[in-house]
Amino acid sequence: MSPIISVSELKENFRQENLVILDARVGKDIAQTYLQNHIKGARFIDLDKDLAEIGTDAAFGGRHPLPDIHKFAATLSDIGVSENSHVVIYDDKNGGNAAARAWWMLKSFGIDNVQVLNGGIQAAEKEGVEFSSGNEHFEKTSLLKRDQWLLPVVNLEEVENELEKRSSKVIDVRDAYRYKGESEPIDLVAGHIPGAINIPFSENLDEAGNFLSPEILKEKYLKLLEHTSKDLIIHCGSGVTACHTILALYYAGFEVPKLYVGSWSEWSRREGKEIAKEI
Repeated sequence: MSPIISVSELKENFRQENLVILDARVGKDIAQTYLQNHIKGARFIDLDKDLAEIGTDAAFGGRHPLPDIHKFAATLSDIGVSENSHVVIYDDKNGGNAAARAWWMLKSFGIDNVQVLNGGIQAAEKEGVEFSSGNEHFEKTSLLKRDQWLLPVVNLEEVENELEKRSSKVIDVRDAYRYKGESEPIDLVAGHIPGAINIPFSENLDEAGNFLSPEILKEKYLKLLEHTSKDLIIHCGSGVTACHTILALYYAGFEVPKLYVGSWSEWSRREGKEIAKEI
């Protein structure tokens, strides 16, 4: 199954019995925004509460650490996801908010049929998908237990070791001005991890905000990565938009690279870690 689904394909599957649609938008009062208007049948999933377990010190884990996998299993059960569900996730930032993070977590949990809606909620509205308001009603499920995430992750020390050995390419997917250290709108310090290269996640999209075709993405990344896609580590600010590039690489036919969840929010706060700038 392709990790990306078009609005027309979603409409064709709209009455599918095992379809579960997740609204992964983020922002102020987003739960209320969801109640006011969402794709009919969509269930709300919260980045801060469901897709992360935010600690007291971002220097250890970053701003959006992964939750305990058993806690995530309970979340999936609460929103009615089962092993045979066909899950479609959307946000309002072309997958760049929490839709791709939710996709990564569901795949890493072992749910096979997971897709991100191309163009997000805006495309759904434009193309006449049915919308609704208020709470949705659905049955809870029970899931098999997992003891660990199935997709590869690395911690700060592993990123540092890989860079020292030059055995991996570390890709920072934040906007170029953040990578260069010109300014930093979210974290405490501007700059980037020394040795990391910058490929902004927004470059995975066309002018309309849809994912580039798998063929174009493959050609683009092979060129940027000097014709190798092995031993990649992807990070961003806090391990959310990094999943957008992981999704794009998987869509293009590459193996799923490693995710550095702590990302810049952890590295930049950790005492003694070198910070690079290009200004």
